[in-house]
Amino acid sequence: MAKKSGANGTLQIKWVRSAICAPEKQKKVVKGLGFTRLNQVIERPDTAAIRGMVAKVPHLVEIVT
Repeated sequence: MAKKSGANGTLQIKWVRSAICAPEKQKKVVKGLGFTRLNQVIERPDTAAIRGMVAKVPHLVEIVT
């Protein structure tokens, strides 16, 4: 699914599509990942929990290599 960046195993995730018309649960997932604005790139640890959150909103976010 995604490549690990560096030795510490982190994912760079970018918010690419607005969550305005998305269900409330998906909005909470985007907020839970830590996004505050569109086109923002954040770095999160490569864990099963983070991958699961990304898998819930694949149409709103993308993993940057």
